[in-house]
Amino acid sequence: MMIGYLMIGTNDLAQSLSFYDAVFAPLGYQKVEIKERYVGYGDPNTSNGTEFYVTGPYDRQPATTGNGTMVAFPVPTLSVLHEIYQISEDNGGSKDGAPGPRLADSPTHYAYVRDPAGNKLAFYCEDPTA
Repeated sequence: MMIGYLMIGTNDLAQSLSFYDAVFAPLGYQKVEIKERYVGYGDPNTSNGTEFYVTGPYDRQPATTGNGTMVAFPVPTLSVLHEIYQISEDNGGSKDGAPGPRLADSPTHYAYVRDPAGNKLAFYCEDPTA
């Protein structure tokens, strides 16, 4: 199964965009689609187009976070993982799990943060020697 795109809700689009602009910068993701009610981020150097949207809910009801819902992003190096973890807090998010391994039999390192709207994000590096 492939995911076509991801969309998360916010009640303060400007605050969330400030957060995502900063957190996505080390990964090369930028705003690639800007509309009145939503903004799409992606890698402007690929033909994949927009992959991640930040929006106010279509039904105009308050955005809420899902318990157990999380979006995960791969990162190229441990230094980028640590950088994003700090950037998240510096830009209105909150830390929700320090960078490090989670499974004894896996070299993958993870870091967990919440965006200003409370959405949970995971960033992971599969090669801690990179």
